[in-house]
Amino acid sequence: MKARIPKHREFIIAFPDDMAQSRQDEAWSKLTQILEDYKKEGKSVYTPTFIEDCKDKVDALKAEYGFDYTIELR
Repeated sequence: MKARIPKHREFIIAFPDDMAQSRQDEAWSKLTQILEDYKKEGKSVYTPTFIEDCKDKVDALKAEYGFDYTIELR
């Protein structure tokens, strides 16, 4: 059986090297909640507008936690 997975864009998160693991875990938890909320809307990360739909929320967490991210096509 073959499954075709469409290409999609995704956030690649990079935490500062000196950030405490507990703070990284807290940020990951909030990032995961963004994804779970998105899925509750019946959407998938493969939705073409995933990045645009979530960018403001991810940017708010970026400001709060000081991580960087890039957007890559996978």
